[in-house]
Amino acid sequence: MSKWKEWEKKCEEHFFYFLECGYIACNQADEDSALKLFKAASVLKPDNTLCDVGFGYLHLHKLELAKACEMFESVLRKEPENEMAKTLLGISKSMMPTGATEGEKILHDISTTSQDPYVKQLSDTAINFVDRFIKKSGGGPADVQKPKQPRK
Repeated sequence: MSKWKEWEKKCEEHFFYFLECGYIACNQADEDSALKLFKAASVLKPDNTLCDVGFGYLHLHKLELAKACEMFESVLRKEPENEMAKTLLGISKSMMPTGATEGEKILHDISTTSQDPYVKQLSDTAINFVDRFIKKSGGGPADVQKPKQPRK
C-alpha cells in the first residue's frame, strides 16, 4: 500500500473519531471542544454533511433553534433523504412557537417511514416529549406530585 493510500485511510478513520467525539462533547455541554472537533472533521471531509448535522446538533443543545433549523435545512437541501437531519429539524421546530405544528408533522412522518430503528426511536421519544411537555397534554410538570415537606 502506498504512503498516500495509508494516509487517506488514516484520515478516514480520524474523520469519524473527530465526529463522534464532537457529539460526545455536545452531550457534555463542552461547546469549545465540540466546535473544534466538528471543524477538524470538516477539514478532513469538507463535503460531508455529518459535520453540518453536528453543528446543528450543537445549536440545538444551546437552544439556538433558528440556527439549528438553518443547519438541518442546509443538509436536507444536499441530501433530501437524510433521516437524522429530518428528525433533528423536527425536534428543533417543535420547540419553536411558530413551527411546532410543522415540527410535529416532520417527527410523525419520520416515525412512520424510517427503517432505521434508532431514528424511529428518537422521533417517537421526541413526539412523546412534545405531547407531554410542550403541548401539555397527557402529563407534564403540573401533573407530577410534589414531595411532601416534613413537618417541623
